[in-house]
Amino acid sequence: MALLFSACAPAAPVGGILTAGQKAAIGKKIWQNECAGSVAGLTTWNGGEEFPSIGIGHFIWYPAGFKGRFEESWPQFAAFASQRGAGLPAVALEAHSPWKSRAEFQSDFKGPRLSELRSWLAGNVSLQTDFIIARSRAALPKILAAAPGSEKARIEANYHKVSATPQGTYALIDYVNFKGEGTLVSERYNGQGWGLMQVLGGMKDVPAGAPAATEFSASAKRILSRRIANSPPERGERRWEEGWHNRCATYARPL
Repeated sequence: MALLFSACAPAAPVGGILTAGQKAAIGKKIWQNECAGSVAGLTTWNGGEEFPSIGIGHFIWYPAGFKGRFEESWPQFAAFASQRGAGLPAVALEAHSPWKSRAEFQSDFKGPRLSELRSWLAGNVSLQTDFIIARSRAALPKILAAAPGSEKARIEANYHKVSATPQGTYALIDYVNFKGEGTLVSERYNGQGWGLMQVLGGMKDVPAGAPAATEFSASAKRILSRRIANSPPERGERRWEEGWHNRCATYARPL
């Protein structure tokens, strides 16, 4: 199975080499962002969505026969973990989510399959963090390949400005996991995306380092508010705005 990041594509560094402590802090923040730091939150099916979200990064896992607009990431994490020699629970290796509806998922929440999966996920936070970091490190080449020619230099410059500190490195890693690279046409409303490419392209001109991380935070809020304004009314995305903005606010604070 192909991963989100190809082994043959050059991986752009994100903030250089992270220390073990910095990686652990990033993993903890992502777990807090997505699951409120709880074990129960490691397996979630949000109301109004057609799929479960699994792990500290709430990796999307589509049921068989469903194809959504968002990039599916759980099977890619499972492949990544298997390549690392991790012994995943049997249910985690299924090609599609074995739960076809939220009601079915909720009724099985305390059953052996989801209980075992949550236990495994809670014990393998560092592996999930490694996957999220690897995805982030592969994002820049994809973004530059997809960006308009007039925007490439600005986007790349902003990426490196943000990645100059551990704080900014966390912001880049978390946002790619949160809202993707921004390169897929399917991940757009009214022709406007909300991924990392759009956030970097929407930044104001500021110095590298902490000011760039702060501006990245502000740009992310603007882009997500634009997404909500463009979203189909039946999705009710306005309910998520405060939480999304609170998450982006963490990018403006030291790691």
